[in-house]
Parts: sequence; structure tokens; C-alpha cells
Amino acid sequence: MKSSKTFLFLLLMIAALAISLTGCSKSEDEPAAQDSPVSGDDDPGVTDASEISDNAAANEPYVASANAFNFSDGIDDNGYWKDVRALDLVELFDISAVTIPAAVHTIDPATVESTIMNYVRETAPAEQITDRPVADGDMVNIDYVGTIDGVEFEGGSTQGGGTMVTIGVDQYIEGFLEQLVGHTPGETFDINVTIPDTYESEELRGKDAVFVTIVHYISQTVDPELTDAYVAEKFSAQYSWNTVAEMRAGIEESLKARSIDGYINDELIATTPVSSVPAALTQYETDSMVKYYLESANAYQMTLEDFLDQFVNSSSLEELIKSYADMNAQSSKESLVVQAIAEEAGIVVASDELQPFYYANFNVEDFETFVSIYGEPYLKQAVLKDKVNKYIKEHVIYE
Repeated sequence: MKSSKTFLFLLLMIAALAISLTGCSKSEDEPAAQDSPVSGDDDPGVTDASEISDNAAANEPYVASANAFNFSDGIDDNGYWKDVRALDLVELFDISAVTIPAAVHTIDPATVESTIMNYVRETAPAEQITDRPVADGDMVNIDYVGTIDGVEFEGGSTQGGGTMVTIGVDQYIEGFLEQLVGHTPGETFDINVTIPDTYESEELRGKDAVFVTIVHYISQTVDPELTDAYVAEKFSAQYSWNTVAEMRAGIEESLKARSIDGYINDELIATTPVSSVPAALTQYETDSMVKYYLESANAYQMTLEDFLDQFVNSSSLEELIKSYADMNAQSSKESLVVQAIAEEAGIVVASDELQPFYYANFNVEDFETFVSIYGEPYLKQAVLKDKVNKYIKEHVIYE
């Protein structure tokens, strides 16, 4: 679950918008749905949010601070850290002397074409295939009824509603999906498995189960012919592409921008010397990280301790914070470098810049509610990084 992060608040924002309970199958990083016969985890039950916080506060010294955390704490009206002059702490590089290597901003045509096909396949129609056997990797629509000793058990049936599974991708009871291979849509057959020791119902663990299963169809995406008409129909509203040429140019420019952004962050901002980092910044990173995990546990209706144990492989919150220490320190340094560049260049963020930015980048329509949750200073800090990034790209030399 850990990854390189420049600004944890962006991760928090995206996660807060996107996190939700999952469907029928269980992936490595998310709980299985309760109605799946293939769940290998205990049912955590529904826990009140206040109970989660109380439980965590009683066991972890950092939770109280995170619960009091406000996203805009310590950030001023310009998106700068309050009472911090970053130029006093950062050994800033000369932007006008920076050269971006040609390999960074030159995109391989083959990469452009493969990316185009990825876009197309996301919008391509899927056919329901019924005239061949199921193969490994297929996405298949199935129904099943599970029994143990001839008796149906709770959570062991799709109840005729059908469910989509992908063989080799979705995680079901060991051997369940593999037994679909070779069967043809329309065929009814038995799948025999042993209930795992981690199944939510203790009395069923270790028992042999039989799932009477029917394959309805194989879902197979068909690549459409890429024409101007197809591009206009599928991509005009979101990307303003009306022709294949416009799509190709737009994707190439996007890949180029992403590559340059990565270079600027990894080779310039991340490596710029910082003499010291104010304690308030690292505390902010820690509190925001803990808040993220608290909200994730809450969303999955679990205690923080159970969530960390099952999905983060961390024995305690204290252990998790220690594992993030270097990452949080680096993130704090990078935010100081961004602010130092903004200070030197006189870059600030006006309130009327926020709504267009968050609509364009995160499709945020109910902006007033968004501001009430995060506060303008917090939102301005993300826009400040974007503006600094654009400023750098406008002033560097391209090889």
C-alpha cells in the first residue's frame, strides 16, 4: 500500500473521493464482499465510526492528534506553509540553467500507439461469447449455489443474479475459478473445493463444499476500427478529440508532459538540498497519513488495528509510522522546495483558480462541499505545486 508520494494530501483527496466497498471478489488489498462464497476473511461486522476512533485512541498515541487534524492546518491563504520562509531552508537551483534531456521529452511512437489502443479498449464493446470453452484469463459470467453435506449455506450462492469473474485474476477459494476452464457456456457442472481456515463462518472452515455452477457467457472485448467517427463519439466530450490525428497528438503531448513532470520531480525537486525541515511539516505528514488509514478502516467498517493487520501487514500504528518516516521526511522536503520556487518567482494561488483546477483534474462538481471538507489553503497547496511545475517547464532548456 505504500508508494512514492510527493504530496500525501493528493493521495488523501483521491482516496476520500474513490474509496468504497468492493464487489464479489477479493483482491490482495481489499476485503471480500460478504455474499461471496470465496471470501477467506472474517466478517468484520459493522462498527460505529466513533467506536473505531475510541478503540484506536485507547491503543495508539497518534490517533488523537490525527482525529483533530484539519487538512488546512498550518497552510496560509497562498498555499504556503505558515510562518515558514522556504528560501531560508532550501539551496535552490538555477532553473534557467536546467537542461531536460531529449530522451525525457521525446516519446517513442510505439508507446503512443499502444497507449491509443489502451484508450480504445476501455471504450470498446464487449461480446458475449457462447460457442467455445472457457480458457485461463477469460472474464466469465457465472451463477452458483454452494452446499455442504447437501445443505445450502449462507453466502454461498449468487442467488441467480450472475457475477463476473476473471480466471487467474480474481481471488476465490483455491481451485474454484480454475475448475471453470474447459466448460462451455450453457453447461451446468459441480465445482468441488475445501472451505479455507480463514472463512468467516468458523463452523464451515475445513469442510468440503460443492458449488453447482453454470457458465452463462464469456465476455470478450472486440477492438473496434479506429476512425475519426469513433474518436468523435467516444472521446470528444471528455478530451475534445474529434479525429484520430487529434487523439494521437493529444496522447503524445500527455505522455510527454508526464515524462517531463517525472523528471522535474525526481531529478530536480527531490534532490534539491534542504538544510532543515520544520517539525510542523513532518507532524502534518504523520497526522494526514494516520487520518488516511483511520478513514480507510472506517470505510471498510473495521477497527484500525484489524485493517492494518489484514491489509497493510503492519502489527501496529507505531510500526507503520516508523516505516513511513523517511517517505514523510522526503515529502516535507519536496514541499519546501516547491514553496521556495514559488517564493522566488512570486507564484501565488487565487481563490478563483481552485474550482476550474479541481473540476478539470478531479471532476469535482460540488465544489462548495469540497471546500468545506478540505479548506481553501489545503486545496491551494496542490494548485501551487501545479503552477510551480508549469513555471519550471517554461524556464528550463530542452535538449
